[in-house]
Amino acid sequence: MSEVAEAPANPSGKVAHHGLITLSIMLATIMQALDTTIANVALPHMAGSLSASQDQIAWVLTSYIVAAAIATPLTGWLTGQFGRKRIFMISVVGFTAASALCGIAGSLFQIVMARLLQGLFGAALVPLSQAVMLDINPKERHGQAMAIWGMGVMVGPILGPTLGGWLTDNLSWRWVFFINLPVGIFCFYGIYTYIKETVIKSSQFDFMGFVTLSLSIGMLQLMLDRGEQLDWFNSIEICIEGIGALVAFAYFLAHTFTKGKGSFFNMQLLKDRNYATGLIFMFVVGLILYATRALLPPLLQTLMGYPVVTTGLVTGPSGIGTMLAMMIAGKLVNRIDPRALIACGFGLMAFSLWQMSGYNLDMGEGPIVWPGFFQGMGLGFVTVPLTTIAFSTLNPVLRPDGTSIFSLSRNIGSSIGISVMQTLLTRNTSIAHAALVGNISLYNPMVQAPYAPPIYDLHSYAGLSAINAEVTRQASLIAYLDDFKFMMLATIVTTPLLLLMRRKTSQGKSAEPEVAVLE
Repeated sequence: MSEVAEAPANPSGKVAHHGLITLSIMLATIMQALDTTIANVALPHMAGSLSASQDQIAWVLTSYIVAAAIATPLTGWLTGQFGRKRIFMISVVGFTAASALCGIAGSLFQIVMARLLQGLFGAALVPLSQAVMLDINPKERHGQAMAIWGMGVMVGPILGPTLGGWLTDNLSWRWVFFINLPVGIFCFYGIYTYIKETVIKSSQFDFMGFVTLSLSIGMLQLMLDRGEQLDWFNSIEICIEGIGALVAFAYFLAHTFTKGKGSFFNMQLLKDRNYATGLIFMFVVGLILYATRALLPPLLQTLMGYPVVTTGLVTGPSGIGTMLAMMIAGKLVNRIDPRALIACGFGLMAFSLWQMSGYNLDMGEGPIVWPGFFQGMGLGFVTVPLTTIAFSTLNPVLRPDGTSIFSLSRNIGSSIGISVMQTLLTRNTSIAHAALVGNISLYNPMVQAPYAPPIYDLHSYAGLSAINAEVTRQASLIAYLDDFKFMMLATIVTTPLLLLMRRKTSQGKSAEPEVAVLE
């Protein structure tokens, strides 16, 4: 299956320049994670500058997501063929160059093409950084290592909108992309100088498996991203994309099970119960993290009138909670059962979502800050032990494939989560609006003077418009609360799957890696 060379023994577990390696790869992780959300708040400015409509400028997000989703599963094979360090450097250079092209783009076509390149090159950064962090740290320090790595993965999307809004307001939307240039240069220098090449020779490239999986993921991402705009399956495009995704995935499954060894997706990954269960949990984490971050800004800005800066300030404590919990979890993960930490994290997330489901339009900033902080802590307590226990029983030779599929699971979870929550938001807003309007009548004394303000005069056009705007506002809030309740239930339902995971932090000799470390 795979031909690998044996690694020299390292009894002490110490790696030269450990701190600089960690800093370099973490900057790469943060750079890629930030770009999943940093451009969101700048879209209106981009649309005006590039003469694009709202639907057209959405391709700036779609192109990046689709490209990254397609390229992520390719990471394991590429590192096996060309070496981890080489692929890491190429990814950083390509991502940085593509960021520069995004910043100087003069048309919609140019920026979409540049974002495609950015997604293709950036797809490998997160799984490669995770693999390096696991390799340069001994097994007893994997918890602390994953705490540091998880900060970049989780905090990046949380801080992205705030940083993007500040750059756009104070400089230009182009600096949302230019900010990657100095970071990318520093990352490349650190990787080139301090990381040793690691090669795990993989089997022959499975072209059929890659094509069918790529088509399935790409068409699914397009369907999820454009479904809300095109009224889902009432659109011919969405029907074609949905059927295409199902057919391509069916071919991929049939090909994978038929080919067996040498298939693009390594079935050995699913034989590890901890890892397979971890994929489900990471899917839910992606769903809750990104869906919540997609819902809160429009709720605060549209319904409650918060400016962009204030929105960033009241949602920022979520990132603080995540970092704090990751530092605590990193110290506890080797002392207590990781499953207990994960259960605690999911409990905190469910509690925060329950608090969010009680939002009202007259509340102050406290009810926004504290649930966000608790949710951030929950994510921190989940991410570190989840990654640790998921990879604790996995053969290190499978790490390049395992880390890429792990990242893919989170990305697909985020895409599905955002799409489903936005669809439910639109649908439930319409339902709530219809129910509330049923109470508006000339025969209802509560909408007449003196109970209702003069602005809601049902006998004038202005009054009808004002009362319709208020009903829409209230209906939207109800829909947001329903979304928070849905995510709370998803969190609670997923938690019992912890019983499927085993607490095991060491592996037998059969699982020891055989890796060539090249000077």
